[in-house]
Amino acid sequence: MKNIKNHVQLIGRLGSNPEVKILDNGNKLARFNIAVTETYTSKNGEKVNNVQWHSIIAWGSLANIAERILQKGVQVTIDGKLFNRSFINKSGLKQNSTEIIANELFVAFQKAA
Repeated sequence: MKNIKNHVQLIGRLGSNPEVKILDNGNKLARFNIAVTETYTSKNGEKVNNVQWHSIIAWGSLANIAERILQKGVQVTIDGKLFNRSFINKSGLKQNSTEIIANELFVAFQKAA
C-alpha cells in the first residue's frame, strides 16, 4: 500500500473522439473526456443522476491505442494518477486544471445481437 500514493480508477463514457497530437519531440499525446455517472435515490425517493466530467491524457503507445479504439460513447475504464497544472488562458488569466494521466485503459466491447 505504501506505493499507492496517487492512484485513480474511473469508469465512464467518452464525450467525443480523442484529440491526438504529435509533439515537436516526437511524443504522441491523446486527450479525451469521460463522463462518470453516479446514480442514487434522494431522501424524497427520487432517482438522481450525478454526472462528472474528467479530462484524460494518454502518452506514447497508450495514445496510439486510444486513437485506434476509442470513440465517442464507448465505455472505458481508466487507471492512472491525478495531475494538477496551471496555465494562462487566452484572456491572460491564470487557470488551474486537474487531469488524469492514464497508465492503463480497458474497453468493454459489447457483442452484436
